[in-house]
Amino acid sequence: MGQALKIAEQNGPLILSYMDRNGKIAIGQVADGFGMSKGQLAQTAGLARETLYRSERSATVKTQGRLREMLEIISRVTEWAGGKEQAMAWYRAQPLPAFGGRTAEALVKDGKAAAVRDYLDHMAVGGFA
Repeated sequence: MGQALKIAEQNGPLILSYMDRNGKIAIGQVADGFGMSKGQLAQTAGLARETLYRSERSATVKTQGRLREMLEIISRVTEWAGGKEQAMAWYRAQPLPAFGGRTAEALVKDGKAAAVRDYLDHMAVGGFA
């Protein structure tokens, strides 16, 4: 339980900055925050383009979960990447040796966000890629 709270605190600020009053991730704010269109954000998160343009679909558990996973991973690398824009660039383009050169983006799209988080935790304590 303590570890979960620590992780929530560590990742909270970036995610919280993109949440609306109802606790949902505000799609427009995320897109604007990273200088993307909603279509580009959908592609980055591995969602259908129309998902982020329709409010009833953008509020679903699956959509919100995928965006939350993406933001959590970006949050974890923001400090050492040099900022959120650089963290997004890392997320989208940096091949991860432990995953056969696949990017964090590709892994999240395949439902492997937990593996990326575990990898980042491993690296944070001095593990090898």
